[in-house]
Amino acid sequence: MAVILCFGDSNTHGTPPITDLGRYARFGRGQRWPSLLTGHEVIEEGLPGRTAMYDDPVMGAHMNGQAGLKIALESHGPIDVLLLMLGTNDVKARFTSTPEQVVGGIASLLDIAQHRLMQERHGGFQTLLICPPPVVEVGPIRHEFWGGTARSAALAPMYQALAAARGIGFLDAGAVIAVSPIDGVHFGIEEHAKLAVAIKEKIETLI
Repeated sequence: MAVILCFGDSNTHGTPPITDLGRYARFGRGQRWPSLLTGHEVIEEGLPGRTAMYDDPVMGAHMNGQAGLKIALESHGPIDVLLLMLGTNDVKARFTSTPEQVVGGIASLLDIAQHRLMQERHGGFQTLLICPPPVVEVGPIRHEFWGGTARSAALAPMYQALAAARGIGFLDAGAVIAVSPIDGVHFGIEEHAKLAVAIKEKIETLI
């Protein structure tokens, strides 16, 4: 049984497709993908709104995943595998990011995870970098992701190249699932299940 840390945003948290902007909701255990990684000890660290590198002027500076990853890695352990899936929120219009800048933020997170002291703290662990599926500009939060469709569609080959350069695992979630047509960002229950299957297969190659 491996100890797996799932670090991500609302799609790791289990936020359903949004229809009501003012209501908090979360899929239950057995529905959201981290909880479907059966046979392992799973630590769920999904924060809705989390970015790879940006302090969010609306949601707060704590949305920046740089400090969050350090906290998670120092709060838990030892872990065997880090699952990292971020980048969706980085393509929001208010961050004016390019695909290259989004990947730069991911590279900074890998710098944290692969640092010698962090690796020694956990006795060494593997990382699986997951590129989230491209967003679609529809639904009640489409204004936040203006221009995000094109930016997010460019990420998968760049994530893959980064993973190869760092010697870590890679999964293109967009080749397995798609975002909901309701809000263009979040995953439906069926997509959570399909993603969990693909991730479990990747984990087996790492442990």
